Amino acid sequence: MSNLFAIAYPDLATAQQVRNEALSLQKQQLIELEDIVVVERRDDGRIKLHQAGSPTGMAAASGALWGGVIGLLFFMPLIGAAVGGATGAAVGSTVDVGVDDNFMRQLGQHLQPGSAAVFLLVRKATADKVVPALAGFGGEIIQTSLSTEAEEHLRETVKAAQAAPVA
Repeated sequence: MSNLFAIAYPDLATAQQVRNEALSLQKQQLIELEDIVVVERRDDGRIKLHQAGSPTGMAAASGALWGGVIGLLFFMPLIGAAVGGATGAAVGSTVDVGVDDNFMRQLGQHLQPGSAAVFLLVRKATADKVVPALAGFGGEIIQTSLSTEAEEHLRETVKAAQAAPVA
């Protein structure tokens, strides 16, 4: 089961740095992310979602690849790739994976104008390495899917990691 973490930051640049750090930790196999999104509340009050990847684009590319492979079997690879790409794009645009966009927009309404939040949907993580790495950016935990006790323990761990001297 995945756990959701929403962490608020005073500006978009810091939130994007946190996203980049989390993606770097994923490359190091320290965290397994199902989804990561930066939610920005602009100065005019509008909410902007910065998705890590486009499901429509990924599905279109996958569809084109499989359509081309199937088309090779019937000696029509270009037609197969075109049909596969169009089908993949149509399916990808209707599928919403990860954190619900409406939920992120609603929570984003509570952010101060000019600030941002990072939403992480985490499958698993090596907490003793991930928490200190992300806690170094500051931020305030605004939402989790953890139990009350586990969330309080996380808040205490983050405070301790933020207070610890940087080596």
